[in-house]
Amino acid sequence: MSKVVKLYKRTHTVFPNLRLLTPFRPKFSLLPHSLLTAKAQVSKMGIPEIPAKPSFPEEEERVLQFWKDIDAFQTSLKLAEGRPRFSFYDGPPFATGLPHYGHLLAGTIKDVVTRYAALTGHYVERRFGWDTHGLPVEHEIDKKLNITGPADVMAMGIDKYNAECRAIVMKYASEWESTVTRMGRWIDFKNDYKTLNLSFMESVWWVFKQLYDKDQVYRGFKIMPYSTGVTTPLSNFEANLNYKDVIDPAVVVSFPLLSDPSVAFLAWTTTPWTLPSNLALCVNPEFDYIKIKDHETGAVWILLEKRLDILYKDIKKAKFTVLEKLKGSSLKGVEYQPLFDYFADRKGKAFKVMTDTYVTDDSGTGIVHCAPAFGEDDYRVCTEHGIVTGEGDLPNPVDATGKFTAEITDYAGVFIKDADKQIQKDLKGRGRLIRQSQISHSYPFCWRSDTPLIYKAVPGWFVRVSTINDKLIKNNDQTYWVPDFIKEKRFHNWLENARDWNVSRNRYWGTPIPLWASDDYEEIVVVGSVEELRALSGCEELTDIHRDKIDHITIPSKQGKGALKRVPEVFDCWFESGSMPYAQQHYPFENKQKFESTFPADFIAEGVDQTRGWFYTLMVLSTHLFDKPPFKNVIVNGLVLASDGKKMSKRLKNYPDPNEVMHSYGADVLRLYLINSPAVRAENLRFREEGVKELVAKVFLPWYNAYRFFFAQLALLKKEHNIDFVYNPNMDLSGEQNVMDRWVLASTQTLIEFVRTEMAAYRLYTVTPRLLNLIDSLTNWYVRFNRKRLKGDNGPADAVQALNVLFEVLFTLAKMMAAFTPFIVETMYQNLKTCLPPSKEDTRSIHFLPFPEVKKEYFNDDIERAVSRMQTVIELGRFIRDQKTLPMKTPLRELIIINPDPQFHSDVKVLESYIIEELNIRTVTITAEEEKYGIKYKLIPDWKTLGGKLKKELPKVKNALPSVSQEAIKQYVKTQQLEVGGIVLGEGDLQVTRYFDDTANTSYHAHGTNEVLVIMDTSLDQSLIDEGLAREIINRVQRLRKEAGLQPTDEVLYYYKMVEDPSDELAKVLDGQREFLLKALKQPIEHLDQRKPDANIIFEKDQEVSNSKFLLSLVKA
Repeated sequence: MSKVVKLYKRTHTVFPNLRLLTPFRPKFSLLPHSLLTAKAQVSKMGIPEIPAKPSFPEEEERVLQFWKDIDAFQTSLKLAEGRPRFSFYDGPPFATGLPHYGHLLAGTIKDVVTRYAALTGHYVERRFGWDTHGLPVEHEIDKKLNITGPADVMAMGIDKYNAECRAIVMKYASEWESTVTRMGRWIDFKNDYKTLNLSFMESVWWVFKQLYDKDQVYRGFKIMPYSTGVTTPLSNFEANLNYKDVIDPAVVVSFPLLSDPSVAFLAWTTTPWTLPSNLALCVNPEFDYIKIKDHETGAVWILLEKRLDILYKDIKKAKFTVLEKLKGSSLKGVEYQPLFDYFADRKGKAFKVMTDTYVTDDSGTGIVHCAPAFGEDDYRVCTEHGIVTGEGDLPNPVDATGKFTAEITDYAGVFIKDADKQIQKDLKGRGRLIRQSQISHSYPFCWRSDTPLIYKAVPGWFVRVSTINDKLIKNNDQTYWVPDFIKEKRFHNWLENARDWNVSRNRYWGTPIPLWASDDYEEIVVVGSVEELRALSGCEELTDIHRDKIDHITIPSKQGKGALKRVPEVFDCWFESGSMPYAQQHYPFENKQKFESTFPADFIAEGVDQTRGWFYTLMVLSTHLFDKPPFKNVIVNGLVLASDGKKMSKRLKNYPDPNEVMHSYGADVLRLYLINSPAVRAENLRFREEGVKELVAKVFLPWYNAYRFFFAQLALLKKEHNIDFVYNPNMDLSGEQNVMDRWVLASTQTLIEFVRTEMAAYRLYTVTPRLLNLIDSLTNWYVRFNRKRLKGDNGPADAVQALNVLFEVLFTLAKMMAAFTPFIVETMYQNLKTCLPPSKEDTRSIHFLPFPEVKKEYFNDDIERAVSRMQTVIELGRFIRDQKTLPMKTPLRELIIINPDPQFHSDVKVLESYIIEELNIRTVTITAEEEKYGIKYKLIPDWKTLGGKLKKELPKVKNALPSVSQEAIKQYVKTQQLEVGGIVLGEGDLQVTRYFDDTANTSYHAHGTNEVLVIMDTSLDQSLIDEGLAREIINRVQRLRKEAGLQPTDEVLYYYKMVEDPSDELAKVLDGQREFLLKALKQPIEHLDQRKPDANIIFEKDQEVSNSKFLLSLVKA
């Protein structure tokens, strides 16, 4: 029994759930990437037989079952106990919607980083979280039950309303778990946290009490973005989430002076619905205003001199007379006639002109109409000028649903935006509407109900933020962001100008604000825990603290004010998610030491939209509580858009369903597509399904084929030499070892060092391309260039050496890719491990193994440089072949490599055989003799730079440049100085390019880089053509073997019969190239007449080469 079979049986006995793949049976598939479902089996020789055509999605399903069988995630955590902790916070999504590509992108980034942390020796707790309160939930219930405002909720009862909310909060939880798990993300759903849990809500109360006790909470009255769709104010960052281009009315209205009604101020507004609430006008004290007489109407108006274009399209042709010029400051206090009589009782105090520098001259009339309940500056200026005094002295005739109240008798019960047209009509009838037009502008909409926001005076509970701007900036400076410009610009600017945060919502389904107050709000008690509430109120034990369970509870007043009642508001759900670091641990009531030892978090990640959302609320609360940042490192991802650059839309169906993409191509390829995109550096990604498909063809299949090729060669080694391969991790690279072996090992170790450095800096966008580059190096360079060695053409000892190198790279690559593509590496590992010596550790899964350590003894800069130069030469040669449509199978006579550096010559000379083999060249010439081969130099000036530098002297250079000699140009390359037309040019003024002058010989063609130029002789003679056709025949044999599902160890006889062969072209090649064909195929190709009548035919099919057609028959030997 072989060592491999023994090892497999021993492994399978210890871990019976570990299954190797089952036999491949060719069959047709309709999968878009033409992959077939397949498993592998262990051959009679004890070597895994890897199928030629895998189905990556189906293999991933088997891996998921394997992980489930061995409880892989929890097992990995148990194995990591006692290691240093790496703390990670997962931002909670709402389960009222399905996961989209944005969630999958952020989830993949989180999984890659946390998996990598675990692989590099850390214990990484990963708990999923759910945002279960707030507008997203309530809005769904409002739509379901046709609830239009607070009265509907009160009629129904808060208890019944909250029960409806509770019933849907986890609506799509199973779909979330299914999709997240299918993506390969390891995160704990059983030990998740939910913002509706009593333990979470109690910690939120604790957070709030800390802020209240520090005098960082106050009851204020502020103009807030307000959603009439969900009848609650929004925070400023919520108001920025959903801007749309809209068309609104734009009107100019007259306000006659009380002292002289024949003269009127003109004000401009895009919100006619605010005009019934007008209490004042405002001008800029520093601006120049004018009083004009309009010749068409005879009216006299006052407006800003610079804004006449609001009245007249062509001011030069307009007919008006300027009667007087007025400084803005001189208009202060001038009274005017109210536009409506709804608040006429305020005459004397209101309806006068105020001054403030917030008034601008870039739009409108330079005179602003002020309705203090509906504009932040309106409210500020009106209070400063005594027009209103505060909360009890503010006309606010719009109810919670956006309808006018009974005070506005003409429009009572009408939705404000619907009243715009009627208000304009009424004003026009009264002669007060001077100009009427429309404006297209960007306007904020509610991010949840998609209705236009208004700005409205709202009483609420505010957390002070403007007082800690400096601390926020200081704490932000202690954090590390990828990309850094989000931290330094977007987030910094937001913190610098952050305003106080309204944390209250006039809603029902949320964590109640734990404040009990007297009717006059002069006595307020803040509660920080359930036990404290019980102690203060004497209530029974509480298992739920939602509104319907605690609103009836009162606390006796200590000031003789009767019973203190809970204030009606609940917390903004952003306050809850910002409290997540503490509340998920039920801190400080439980897990005190655990929390304090892992705070701040080592890592978080979310989308760029969270700079004004979760990132911000985390920072505000942690700064208030501990004067610390809440996290150390953060990766910010960009948005995932549809392929046309538009927002992904279920209605438009402009993107493929994520689950369908995983079903078709696999989760690994989707993960790699997302994290190898601009989105990992906060740029937008246009999602293209074709891009996912391309990754299968360009990365996964070549990688898989290299892995499959390895096992095929193990079987060949066993069959031909009876050698059982066992990996030797201690390779001797001293002496005359194969250059490509040393190169691929050096490249792999260099990459390990690079990945460790870059992952420590959270730069996934630099790591992923380099990992893909190693896959390319392995498949398209190492395996391709060493096929003959790996097949044993140079003898069994060299084959074992090459296979050991291939195994080293495959195994190391699998461990490096484990965090990025967890499924395919698991599949590969389960077969690769059969070549490993036994271990006492739990090695059932590749995800239990550590990330590779750097083997510095493998480093070799010289060889990496030499192979890089060889690759450049080969790529230049390939380019010429492609350009001249010369198939790689057709040999060419000569390749000339021109470079002046002796070291370059030496590097390429060592690898000359690979160049000959890969480019199918008979002779390679390496030289520094440029003139001999017609190489010339050309100067390319940067005219824009030179123009700015030389100005009038530039023509001298232009005229003299064509006459500069070749020697002078070469000298410039060395010295970076050149005199042209009497002007001395220096470094950067000119670029030098080399080119091949092919006028003398059209059969030579060249291509080059700044470092090297190659020239290829593209002329053909009959011997070259014949060899090329022979190589095509070899290719057809190999393709037919693959189509027949044959393994390299299968012994086969080859027969042919000509079907069409003009001029006997192919027959001559089969005869003249017999020795070449025999050497390549290790078996002659005989005429079909030589086939025995009873031959066991495996497969036969017509083949085409050049202009000929022949039947190729494969017969069992």
